[in-house]
Amino acid sequence: MAPMAVAHILGWWLVAASRAQQLPRPSLSLHPSQGVSLGDPVTLRCHLPLPAAWVWLHREGRWSCVKYSDKKQDTTEFSFLSASQDQAGTYLCQYQVSQSGNISVMSDPVELVLTDRSLLPPHISLHPEERVGTGTNVTIRCWNKDYGTAFLLHKDGRSAPIQRLVPDDVGAVSFTLFGVTPADSGTYRCSYRPKNYSFLSSPLGDSVTLEVTPTPAPPGAELVSRGNLVVAVVRGCAAVLIFALGIFSVIDARSLWIRRDESLGGEGI
Repeated sequence: MAPMAVAHILGWWLVAASRAQQLPRPSLSLHPSQGVSLGDPVTLRCHLPLPAAWVWLHREGRWSCVKYSDKKQDTTEFSFLSASQDQAGTYLCQYQVSQSGNISVMSDPVELVLTDRSLLPPHISLHPEERVGTGTNVTIRCWNKDYGTAFLLHKDGRSAPIQRLVPDDVGAVSFTLFGVTPADSGTYRCSYRPKNYSFLSSPLGDSVTLEVTPTPAPPGAELVSRGNLVVAVVRGCAAVLIFALGIFSVIDARSLWIRRDESLGGEGI
């Protein structure tokens, strides 16, 4: 009896999986997208590509919540009025269409990371300081008194951290920006994740500002560039002239042969 039950469950799973592949994938977003602290309200929105009857929210691979969906709506919201540590984690969503009962595949995962304001923010330093030329390697060092599991580097204007590193034995990390360009200019800050709490974060620490200036051209570079341009133009004109002379020579030779043939033909008569 047990083997038959296993076969039945396996068959149902295969059918559900094949049906899921036929439905477009939903997407999940977090609002606000960053800076959510313990106790703050937060909303997870499942964006539906098709009219759905039911929408499931999963947390770290386990079913968390289900909602009946209005067919006229293209999103379903799951809200926490006061986010707690137990609600932090990785979320996904999926939906079931009303006509056929087919179930979609899971959305891409979204992390709900909550800021714990009781944690001390990390310190930060920049080397070389503030203003550097294009192509310079820049180091941003972050550290804190209580060692964190991982440090994250943030840039103002970017919703997600740009780098993540595990600290050394003294609780510090060194982020390196290689060959910076003016696009790397901006304000940087650090945060860290405390040990054993991967979905809790410290507040952002103090900031450092990086200004990348274009490296000036060496003296005489503009004259060299103009000279190269003149040489290129002269070479181009010479190539065109040689090509034209070649065509003219071919046409002239062809005319000469035609006149010669006509002359020989006249003599034969």
